[in-house]
This record gives sequence, structure tokens and C-alpha cells, in this order.
Amino acid sequence: MRRVFLFLALWLGFAPALQAQDLQSILQIHATEVADPGRRTVNAVLDDLAVSGLSGVADFLESWQDKAVWQRADGQFFVAAEAGNDLHLTDIVSGAQSTASKANFTQIKPNGGVRRVIGTALVQFQLTDPDLARRTTAVASIARSPNADQLAPLLASIAPEPDADLRARKVQLANFLSASFAATPNDRIAAIDNMAQDTSVEARAVLNQILTVRPGVAAMLPDNENVAGVLTPGQDMTPDAAYSLLVAAGLAPPRTPPGVIRAALEAHIDGGRVADVPVAQLNTNAMRERAYAGLAAAGRVPPLVTPSDRDAAMAAFAFFEIYAEADPAITDAAKRALASVETRVAAGQTVDLALDALSLASIYFLAAIGLAITFGVMGVINMAHGEFIMMGAYTGYVVQLFIPDYTLSIIVALPLAFAVTFGAGVTMERLVIRHLYHRPLETLLATFGISIALQQLAKNIFGTQARPLTSPAWLDGAWVFSDVIQISYIRIAIFVLALIFLALILFVLKRTRLGLEVRAVTQNPGMAASMGINPERINMLTFGLGSGIAGIAGVAIGLYAKVTSEMGADYIVQSFMTVVVGGVGNVWGTLAGASLIGFLQKGIEWLNPSNTLAAQTYMILFIILFIQFRPKGIVALKGRAAAD
Repeated sequence: MRRVFLFLALWLGFAPALQAQDLQSILQIHATEVADPGRRTVNAVLDDLAVSGLSGVADFLESWQDKAVWQRADGQFFVAAEAGNDLHLTDIVSGAQSTASKANFTQIKPNGGVRRVIGTALVQFQLTDPDLARRTTAVASIARSPNADQLAPLLASIAPEPDADLRARKVQLANFLSASFAATPNDRIAAIDNMAQDTSVEARAVLNQILTVRPGVAAMLPDNENVAGVLTPGQDMTPDAAYSLLVAAGLAPPRTPPGVIRAALEAHIDGGRVADVPVAQLNTNAMRERAYAGLAAAGRVPPLVTPSDRDAAMAAFAFFEIYAEADPAITDAAKRALASVETRVAAGQTVDLALDALSLASIYFLAAIGLAITFGVMGVINMAHGEFIMMGAYTGYVVQLFIPDYTLSIIVALPLAFAVTFGAGVTMERLVIRHLYHRPLETLLATFGISIALQQLAKNIFGTQARPLTSPAWLDGAWVFSDVIQISYIRIAIFVLALIFLALILFVLKRTRLGLEVRAVTQNPGMAASMGINPERINMLTFGLGSGIAGIAGVAIGLYAKVTSEMGADYIVQSFMTVVVGGVGNVWGTLAGASLIGFLQKGIEWLNPSNTLAAQTYMILFIILFIQFRPKGIVALKGRAAAD
């Protein structure tokens, strides 16, 4: 600790007499220790360098640690780099450059232990270095290898730290170090209490380290140990582990391994028998143990520990766990803090899971809203809906080939994708769909064939490799709330886009003539036709609108997922499930269905994280059961029921 107080004296502004000397003079005072350093002798050099206040000390320590310090024949030290038989020298005091023959110099080569001591001292110097990068590196070094010597310099460097983020990191590390290495129990407990709101992995690691336990066994629970809990063999530990603990403590004889039993039997075969057991019968463990017991009874081998012997030995002793930390007050504080942290982590994981589910629901909503409109108005099972999503994504990719500005390209791609897929949807409705109304099986087969044809067309044009649809730079990264809660900006953007589309579709359906006619045809096509509305025109525009929305959804999904010819197939099943579960032909139903499926899928994946295929299977089974009890979906259209 002496060097720590010397560092504090330097940082607090107390300048010892050594400050008047230059670096070379201090090194000459400790020439022997510098030239041939040891883990004990090097501390004297580091102490004097610490209190010198000289600006070149940190650079010298770096060179010394890297074996870049050389001593000339007259005893002077230089920083040098080898160049064949010569050295490029740097004067430690003036920084002057020169070249000299290597023959007159000896390289200083501190061993690994000395380099670690120098590295610790160097970190303490770097904590107050004017260069932010060096201070950041020093803090990271402390985080990687914390020890008690670093606590005082770290505390002293917090107040003068000008960078707010680095200061906060220093405070956090100071809490970690204080919890483990502070001088008094009260200081350690105060630091532990400060960690009760820190959900970082590092904080949990520090608290778990304090709560480290080791197993113990004795005739009764010890009074002079910090006992963590009592262990019951067969419940908290296996009987074999408990007996091994007795053997390790010298409280019971070791069990005889099967190999030793076999060797003993082989060594005592007499007349085709071992004890009173014929050799031919020694083909089971029970018979081998019987023969060995016979040898033991005759005093020819050590006695065998039987299961009853093991149980009797375990019953005679108490098994327990002992904290590595001897102070119960500290472990009690650590348990309270860890319980608080784990509660916060669980709450944070719940929020993070909800954000993921909300993000997935927004993706499903974008993918399904166009299908909800077409399926709801016309009752057409459009298996090519996923390919309209794919067409929108490829439209965004093509736009980026001509517009390298990713922000501008996305702005252009969104309406262009709508136009392309709107046109494709209208064409498909005019050429195929309108001839197949009220023939669901033929419609399903026809649209399925169209989806295969569109996939193959995309492969012929763009190839089978995934194509990049790059998001703007301002969508890179994630919004980090804590170490547990974070969400990527691209997911936020998709969620916002889903809200915009929800508002836009509601406006079109509720505030425009087209929306009025669409709702009329949806609720009662016959009555709408008698009022002068052309159902065929509405069907065409509605199919085009739904396809256009799928194209815009493709651009949004392409920013998040891979753009391939098969990407539509990844969303077609979820889209149909969303529409059916939510309620056919209802925007709010689609939103409710997307939310239910998104949250359900994320919940099942959380319960079964290692098997996403099983999670999707469970989700489909749940939805099948759901529609058995509510076949019209979450939000059913009353008008459609009347029409039916």
C-alpha cells in the first residue's frame, strides 16, 4: 500500500524533493534495480518515479515493460529500437534521437512478474493522462484485471476526470473494487449497497464472487465460519459427492474402485475359486464384491466400503457450504444486492422481450395488412402475397443501385415499390383472379402457381444469392436503455412505419369515398351493387392497394431481413395466421392478430430458446385451438355475418 499513498500524494499536489530531478537522475539512483529488476526490488523504483511528477514517466514505463530500454556501458539508460547491429536511441530526458553500435549497450529484459508489476503502475499513471484514449485504456485494463492496489489511484482520478462518460465508468469500477478490496467492512458494504441497482454482468460477477462458497464437512456445524447453508446428501448433493467429501477430509476410508477389486480377485485365484466363489460366477458386480468381501474377512485385502457403510458415515457428519468471505455482514449485504439486481434483471428481460415481441408484431402487421384488405374484401386466398413483399424488397435493392445515398434511396423506394406492386396486383386481378371468384380451391392453386413463377423470375433476374438492402447510417446501432434492455434502431423504424400505415389505412377506409365503397362491399356486396357501387372496380383497386402495401412492407422488411427470391415464403404463413386470428377484413383485427402472434412466438421462443422450429409448431397448434373457440377471429365483422 506504500506505493498507493505515494501516488495519492502526487495526484493531490504534494511534490517531494525528487520532483526537482530529471528522469535519468532518478534511474541512476536505482540503476541496479532498473538493470536487473525483481518483483520486490522494482517497487522502490516505481515509488520514486510516482512521486517525481515528471511527464515522461509513463512513456518510460511503457518502454521498460516492452523491453525497449537499453543501458549504455557508462550506466546511462536509453529507449532504443534495434536496427541490425545498431540502435536508434531516444534520450529519456530530452527526447533527442541518435544512432549507436549495439556493442556498447545491454538490453534490459524484465521477466513476466516484473512486467505485470510495471503494468499495474503504468495503469495508475495513465488514469490521469491528458490523453482521453490513454485514460480509457487504463480503465479498461483495470476492468480486465482488478486488484487492491488500483483502488486508491482510481478513486483519486474520479474528481478531476473531465469526460462525463469515463467518469461514470470510473465510479462504477470504483464500486466494484471497493466491494472487494476496501479497507473497512463498512466501506465494502456501502459499495455493495451502491451496486444494488447495477444490472451489468460485471456487477453480478463481483457480487457472485463475494458469495463464492466451498463445501465443508464436520461432526457439527462450525461456529467460527461464515456458513452459507446446510447440505443434505441425496437432495443438495449426490451421495457419492458427499462421501468423496468425507474421504477428502480424512473422515472416512476411500471406496475401493472396480479396477482394484478386479486386480485383487485375479491375484487371489486359488483352485478355480476366489474365497468361496467360483471364478465362473464372477461375471457380475454383486458376485465380485461378495468374493472381495470374503478376501477382506480373511484379512487378505483391505475391507470393502459397502453402501450401508457409506450411509452410516454420511449420517454421522454434517455437510454444509462456507462462504469464502468471512464477514457475515458483507455476505448478507451481497445477498440483498444480488437479489435486487436479479429482480431488476428479470424486469428488464421482460421489458426487452416485450420490445422484441412488439417489433415482431409490427413486422407481421406490415406483412399482413395488405392481405387483410384483399382477403377481407374479396375472400381470395392469395398465395402470391409473399412474392409481392419480395418484389418490394427487390425494388428497394434496384433503387439503391442507382441512388447511393441510402436515406434518399429509401425515400424513393417506398412509393416506387408501392407503384410496382400495385400495378402487378391490378394485372394479376384482371388476368387471373376475376375469373376465379367464389372458387377458392382454383384461386389457391392459381396463386400458388403464380408465386412459384414469380420466385423463379426473381432467381433468373437477381440470382440465388441474397442481395443487400442497406439501411441508412442513422439506423445503425441500437437504443440502449440498460445492459438488459435494448432495441435496434431499424426495429424502431419498422414499428414507426407500421403505426404510419395503420393511421393511413384507417384514414383511407374511414375518411375517403374509396374507403366507404370498400367497407360497403366488405359488409354486403349485393347491397353495395344495388346502391350503384361497381364491385369489380372495387375488387381491382382493393387488390392493387393490398399488393402495393405488401410492396412497401417488402422494403421495410428487406432492411431487416435478407432479400432473396424465397423471402416471401417466410412471411406468407404468418400473414394468413395474422389475418385469420385477428378477424378477416378488419384493420384493428389484423393489428390484434399481429400482436397476439408476435407476443406468442417470442414467449414460446423464450420458453424453448434452443428449438425455434418447435416454437413455431407450438404457436400453430395454439392458433388452431384458438380458432376452434373463436372462428371469426379476435375482431369479427358483424356485417359479413349478416351477408353470409
